[in-house]
Amino acid sequence: MSYLLEIIGLYNLTFSEFLWVSFGTLGQLIFFSRWLVQWYQSERTKTSVIPVTFWWCSLFGGIITLIYAHHIGSFPFMLAQAIGLIVYSRNLFLIYRK
Repeated sequence: MSYLLEIIGLYNLTFSEFLWVSFGTLGQLIFFSRWLVQWYQSERTKTSVIPVTFWWCSLFGGIITLIYAHHIGSFPFMLAQAIGLIVYSRNLFLIYRK
């Protein structure tokens, strides 16, 4: 097990660092899950669909990922996530405005 952790770069992390990496990974997993949601919905309806859940996964995954990007101090990562959050929020606003 320690060999696997060493290969993926998690072997020498402090507990705090491990929690941050776990938090960032959670954000990425939520963010990625939106594609599975979209694919499932499109297959189910046999047409291309972007369900509301896609935008919620985008928003929550983006927020978590932005927090992680801030923690690691990556400006390009923060900028990309911040711009995305505007798009996701606007889409949710348009959906719920009806």
